[in-house]
Amino acid sequence: MTRIKQFFSENPERKALVSFLTAGDPTPLHTVPAMHALVEGGADILEVGVPFSDPEAEGPAIQAANERALANGMSLAKVLQQVAQFRLEDSQTPVILMGYLNSVLAMSDFAARAQRAGVDGLIMVNLPPESGSSLKEQLEQHDIDLIYLVAPTTTHKRAQLILNQASGFVYYVSLKGITGAGHLDTGEVAERLEVLRSQTDLPICVGFGIKDPATAKLVAPFADGVVVGSALVNLLYEHKDNPIAGAQALKAAVAALRASID
Repeated sequence: MTRIKQFFSENPERKALVSFLTAGDPTPLHTVPAMHALVEGGADILEVGVPFSDPEAEGPAIQAANERALANGMSLAKVLQQVAQFRLEDSQTPVILMGYLNSVLAMSDFAARAQRAGVDGLIMVNLPPESGSSLKEQLEQHDIDLIYLVAPTTTHKRAQLILNQASGFVYYVSLKGITGAGHLDTGEVAERLEVLRSQTDLPICVGFGIKDPATAKLVAPFADGVVVGSALVNLLYEHKDNPIAGAQALKAAVAALRASID
């Protein structure tokens, strides 16, 4: 059982708080302290962005974070090193890598190396379910969940295809657009999640439109978890010259999110 599945099975009443940061942004020295701070603030699952040159699903905040991280020399191998460093002090918190397929395909032994580093899940934004069987099999052999996205525009039939391939949890994109957008319709989210629950027993976490305690509180009653990304990336960048201050700011922000969904 992966740490992701273990978390949801052991905490059926708790709303998961999934927090995102881009590895290597604002500097590589920020990443591991920030990961620990997020957990200390109340995050249940960490989502770590793998920097990529063309992150087409991302809004301006995370696009800029990707550019900064790449300029800092970040690579998938270095991201795995950071996860391994985090694992020296935290052996329990699930860690998910989120990125684009190109990076993973370029590393022939990715699944094995990711498992050794302590990765629990993978989100490949540009991986269609029709092409995911081989990667899913490799990941399963190394106890890593392959998590898929479902969008508001996904048809019922295609959603079922995606859900049949998914593992760990389902990531529901709460709006039509990119990360960090601000036109969240909670009524539509609630309706769609009700349909998805009729198609799968997997937990459903909602992201892309949640940026503060107020929006997290609106979505939490319908979801098994909420995902917050762009707001945390922006906050960390405000402390680009001080990793310790950045970590402290993240801890406070996540604590407020935690309180709102509880």
